[in-house]
Amino acid sequence: MWGSKKNRDDDDEQPQDDVASSRRSYDPYEREPSERTRLLDRPRPPNAEGYLDPDDPAVSPYNLWSVRILRYFTVLFLMISFVWWVLLLVSIFVSPPGMHSRGSGFFDFAYTSLTLGNLLVAVIFFSAPAKALRITTAIITGLLLIDMIIILAVPRIRLEEGWPGIASVVWAVFIAAWCILTDRVVAWGKKEEEERLTGRPETRRTVKEWSAVLLATIFSIIFIIIALLFTSTLAIRIRDTTVDMAGDRILVDGDKYAVHLACVGNTTYTGKEKDATILLEAGEEPLEYDFEHWAWNAYENGTISRYCYWDRPGYAFSDNAPSPHSAGMSADALSEALAVAGEEGPWILVGAGTGTVVSRIFSSRHLKQVTGIMLVDPLHEDLLHRIGSPGRGFLLWGWGIISPLGIQRLVGAIFNGRTREDRVYGKSAYQNGKFIKAQLQENLVADSLSKNEVVSARNIQLADTPLVIVSSGIKCRTDNEWERKQEDLTKLTDNLVAWDVVNKAPHQVWDTLEGRTVMERDLKALVKAASKDRTPKIE
Repeated sequence: MWGSKKNRDDDDEQPQDDVASSRRSYDPYEREPSERTRLLDRPRPPNAEGYLDPDDPAVSPYNLWSVRILRYFTVLFLMISFVWWVLLLVSIFVSPPGMHSRGSGFFDFAYTSLTLGNLLVAVIFFSAPAKALRITTAIITGLLLIDMIIILAVPRIRLEEGWPGIASVVWAVFIAAWCILTDRVVAWGKKEEEERLTGRPETRRTVKEWSAVLLATIFSIIFIIIALLFTSTLAIRIRDTTVDMAGDRILVDGDKYAVHLACVGNTTYTGKEKDATILLEAGEEPLEYDFEHWAWNAYENGTISRYCYWDRPGYAFSDNAPSPHSAGMSADALSEALAVAGEEGPWILVGAGTGTVVSRIFSSRHLKQVTGIMLVDPLHEDLLHRIGSPGRGFLLWGWGIISPLGIQRLVGAIFNGRTREDRVYGKSAYQNGKFIKAQLQENLVADSLSKNEVVSARNIQLADTPLVIVSSGIKCRTDNEWERKQEDLTKLTDNLVAWDVVNKAPHQVWDTLEGRTVMERDLKALVKAASKDRTPKIE
């Protein structure tokens, strides 16, 4: 009832606009409820059954405290995952104390990115539970569980991933399972509230709800594909751990990572003097691919009696080093590995491409032990900016981020007949996350730390050390600056044995017969020149 006539008359005297405004201000059904809105705070309009309309916003699973708590925890997990994601992103460039892993660091970052994706879908589409979403998330959980078992069960992969990788995949499994639980509880809460407030569970969905379910399911299917690629890449990594390796893996830098070192041949003596051992340094590719084959041929035909080679951090059988990692740090790691293995000089250094920077720094730090230097199409310190350009670094980072998907490796293994040797140190090694990380590390400090180290090495280098330079004719013809810098490198010492420009040879000079022939001839001359001067160089 509207009350007394007096009141009705007073109401009639009010302007019509004020009445409408007053009703809008105090009508509780004009306020959009939120997840914090308590049902008992809202008056219900009477109807025949005493139930709310199914489309009433008050009919919500948020009325249940258990659903609200699940949402709070989901948001909390999202915040924790984001902080961990940022730490892993930073560790790719600068390793925080205790967070270095011997692998690339891209896998743990990838798992955390997938975790963030799962949580974002769960938070954004929290109030639109669907059976399809629970099924797809269950598949993701199963695939991630397989990944976790692989990482924990395979010693080499477990060693490479370290505790950050293990923690990331375990967290990914937990969050995937949590998303299933959350969606199931929300679906239960939605049904309970509909039965309590409307008298029956709602079977209809609005266009908005159907759109939310469709989008969430599409995202989950994408996550399934990503998780499946992760699992396939791990399966390939298991296969790659069975590749035979000559020599040993030696822990360096306070046992933070291991590098691969191998030696071929026996120590020989000329009179009372020990003959020099050839120490090989790879260029832009793993040394085992083809550079070591040239050294083996030189050993077989008697040009040299013994040689040693190693893999820089991240190459072939070596672990990745903490970031940042400069050429001088690589030289120190090589020194430590040789000392641990009991290898002693004298050394004749044979380096190629970017590896010549490491060889030159090593020489300056072992003046007594280095009796000769041979540089094959070497990289000049003034050109380090080419491998240290920001564009190249961003490209390497991008390839590293998607490397856990292993698309190229999978295609190569299935359709192109790529072998495990190809992937570890052969023509497909560039697809490996460890190798990409090593290249990125070189890029980050090439024009700063590494350049300063090699410039200092040039000032320290002894002037009477025998030197050989072998340059690519193709590179010199197509790049005038490269040719000028090759000539400048012939002045590293005052004892130039030979400078040969191999006319038809590419940057990897040993890829051609003429290049291999010239290199072997010059190496023989270098060995002879080094053997003439056996007196101590420093008093």
